[in-house]
Amino acid sequence: MRAMIRKEFRQVRRDRRTLGLMIVMPMMLLIVFGYAASFDIDSLTTSVYGPDADVVAGRLPELFEIEEVEPDSDREDAEARLRRGGLVVAVIAEPSSPTVLIDGSQLFAARTAIQALTSAAPDVEYEVLFNPDLNTSTLLVPGLAGLILLFVGTVITSLGVVRERQAGTLEQLAVMPLRPRDVFIGKVAPYFLVASLDLAVVLIVGTRLFDVPFRGSVLVLALGAVLFLFVTLGLGVLISSVSENQGQAVQLALMLLLPQVLLSGIIFPLGSMAPGVRWIGYLLPLTYFNQVAQGVMVRGAGFSDLLFPLGLLALLGAVVFGLAVLRFRRDLAASNSRAHAAVNR
Repeated sequence: MRAMIRKEFRQVRRDRRTLGLMIVMPMMLLIVFGYAASFDIDSLTTSVYGPDADVVAGRLPELFEIEEVEPDSDREDAEARLRRGGLVVAVIAEPSSPTVLIDGSQLFAARTAIQALTSAAPDVEYEVLFNPDLNTSTLLVPGLAGLILLFVGTVITSLGVVRERQAGTLEQLAVMPLRPRDVFIGKVAPYFLVASLDLAVVLIVGTRLFDVPFRGSVLVLALGAVLFLFVTLGLGVLISSVSENQGQAVQLALMLLLPQVLLSGIIFPLGSMAPGVRWIGYLLPLTYFNQVAQGVMVRGAGFSDLLFPLGLLALLGAVVFGLAVLRFRRDLAASNSRAHAAVNR
């Protein structure tokens, strides 16, 4: 028995990826649930519009963090600003009585705003836009669409490419008269198609079964999905390039999936996270696809309203997909060398 225990300890010590997963994953869960797992909102980004904007802005509680004061703007400007995202409350400061517009697509922030208004100023009229009933499913379906793309693009792609290496077919592809670019596109194209079909199914079922609205442009959402898929497919190829078998690929994929699920704002609001953890969420591609999906479906945001998250997805896609292409080309060249060496023997 002692010999068996020593053998297992030596095996665990040699498998550095598994050892890292055993150590890193619990620490990651501790940090996330200690600093990020919170639904409490400490501040509400607020803009005030209308002729009495300066006066009303000075009377708002400290919870309402004033972002801008626009005396020359009206309700139309306030709704347009909420549609662009990033703002929770827009106050229309009219001479008779102020009206508060609340972005219902930010579920927990909207509930906090309603509670604060009810307790501090019960006579103030408020209106919840985009998600007036504050339905959870309205926000979860766009996030679920991103998770489907992330899972197919990262996990399934990495397993598929690693399986080619284990089966020895990568060496066969390397000696065929194909350019590395053609081999790479041929490998990722099926996963791209499957992820696109999964996305369409999720959106159709979500809008029909759970009454989730789709107020924006299908083309804008499709653009965001394509850019996000470039990132996830690139991650999948990169994971496969540093994995020797499918078990290692799954481990690395889980280490990349978990932070994106917990820190992208799908479950826990980014505004409720500690500043030391929140910046991680701003580095994750799922954060920006979630902003695009919610913006298009729930708020009806257009292309110009979503330039920032779309631009960041394009940047991340160019970097990650470019690295994946270079890495795959190097692996294919190495496989070609091994195949020629085996033939020469």
